[in-house]
Amino acid sequence: QVQLVESGGGLVQAGGSLRLSCAASRRTFSSYAMGWFRQAPGKEREFVAAISWSGGSTYYADSVKGRFTISRDNAKNTIYLQMNSLKPEDTAVYYCAAAPFQSDGAPPTYEYDYWGQGTQVTVSS
Repeated sequence: QVQLVESGGGLVQAGGSLRLSCAASRRTFSSYAMGWFRQAPGKEREFVAAISWSGGSTYYADSVKGRFTISRDNAKNTIYLQMNSLKPEDTAVYYCAAAPFQSDGAPPTYEYDYWGQGTQVTVSS
């Protein structure tokens, strides 16, 4: 079992920045690929970014490429999502997730076994 706790959400003006954190409970955290997803009101959950178990590979949705950066600190069992140049359309609940996935490429969504409770990000125009 892996417990994930997100933090760092809040209200920010368009063009601003936020950094989300996701702390994992399990010592084998370093063997999991990790991802960030988001869900806006009335919309389906969508992929935002993922990072391989080693941290050597990262993957982004086209809508956030160049603005968001995913990273991980395996010593702290934590991943991060640095979000810059935020737009109102980035407003959503952001979730982190863990996948026991060590193949090449971004893990398919169905590979994510564990999810956090989410943190709200609101970007005002």
